[in-house]
Amino acid sequence: MILYFIVKYVHVLGAVVILGTGSGIAFFMLMAHRSGDPAFIARTAASVVIADMLFTASAVVLQPITGGVLMALSTTSLSERWLATSLGLYAVAGLFWIPVVFMQIEMRDLARRAAAQNTPLPARYFMLYRRWFLFGIPGFGAVMAILWLMIAKPIF
Repeated sequence: MILYFIVKYVHVLGAVVILGTGSGIAFFMLMAHRSGDPAFIARTAASVVIADMLFTASAVVLQPITGGVLMALSTTSLSERWLATSLGLYAVAGLFWIPVVFMQIEMRDLARRAAAQNTPLPARYFMLYRRWFLFGIPGFGAVMAILWLMIAKPIF
């Protein structure tokens, strides 16, 4: 029983890291973008890329592992609709998160170039930012829905 609660703790911690890092990244990128300062955007985006790779990626890998262990230690099975729905939403979140990482890297590089050359941000940066923002809605929304499903475990 102790093993179950340790794994559950790590699983919940992973969810907290994904949500916390995701919301923090979104906030800091938004604030940097609103500044319009390429150097500030470049520094912020550089930190965001590191945070995504260090925290989000680690938690994203850990979640299915701890979730599988929790299933093995309990009576939960993939036939439970809340769990199947959660796994589908996890895939949706991943489909939106993976491209976002590459967008952040490119936005960082574009901002670095603009800062180094003392030029305005290029049109491509703004196009990427809009796409980044839009991808965040279903990506983060899916994670929020998963959290609700994990807590409520509704029967539907």
